[in-house]
Amino acid sequence: PVLPPPRRRHRLPPPTPFLSPLLFPQGEDNFTYCPATGLAAGNEHSEFAGWAFPFPGVFLTEEFISEDEESEIVELMDQDDWKPSQSGRKKQDYGPKVNFKKQRLKAGSFIGLPSFSKKIVTQMKDYSVLDGFLPVEQCNLDYIPERGSAIDPHFDDWWLWGERLVSLNLLSKTVLSMSCDSEDSIQLFPSFSKQRISCTSSPRLVPSKEVTVAIHLPRRSLVVLYGDARYKWKHAIYRKHIEHRRICVTFRELSAEFSAGGRHEELGKELLGIALSFQGRPV
Repeated sequence: PVLPPPRRRHRLPPPTPFLSPLLFPQGEDNFTYCPATGLAAGNEHSEFAGWAFPFPGVFLTEEFISEDEESEIVELMDQDDWKPSQSGRKKQDYGPKVNFKKQRLKAGSFIGLPSFSKKIVTQMKDYSVLDGFLPVEQCNLDYIPERGSAIDPHFDDWWLWGERLVSLNLLSKTVLSMSCDSEDSIQLFPSFSKQRISCTSSPRLVPSKEVTVAIHLPRRSLVVLYGDARYKWKHAIYRKHIEHRRICVTFRELSAEFSAGGRHEELGKELLGIALSFQGRPV
């Protein structure tokens, strides 16, 4: 896949103290992504019912691991400390020391991804969308409703991280909410169903900013964001979609700048060698 030209990094706000979720009402999804068709279809009770549009850049597979594997992974995670993170979450990081603002990078105390991830990464090779995917960083994020856990709409960095973002969803289902700030419009097409069949409707244009697409993530599913879903659409998790404890395991690859032929290829090789030793503890 062709990477877009470098853009200024979307910076996340600094950590803020926990405040009541009621102070921060979060948006409603008005479309739902269908993995079988690759379409985002208007929700039944929204103004977009009966309309759809292609939503490229998402791959979703259910039951990526078994219940027993899930239990074992979570038990191993819980043997290590969880550090407080933004928006009522806790985290465990396995990755290099990064200063995104100054664009500086070094191994620091990073000694590899955890041993339990070796099997997960090997299993990824069964999917063509993950051909050549070599994770250099893993972040475990712990969400629970009692802490008001959530994450606001954001882009992941693209100076260091490559095109594909890979997340394994553990312990409970949730919804990834996709939104777009661009001034573009989206062309909607009539969606055909037994209840609503129309051959005369013309395509409809709506501002991108009015559209939010829900990607439903079942327990133990694996989702990959790439292309437009990575670079055009921000992703978020709303508080209302955290009903029980949920752990997200996100794997990231290196950008072109740190890959073969890139300006920092040697540093990238060094970090990948460390990551894929699978001997790590949280940094």
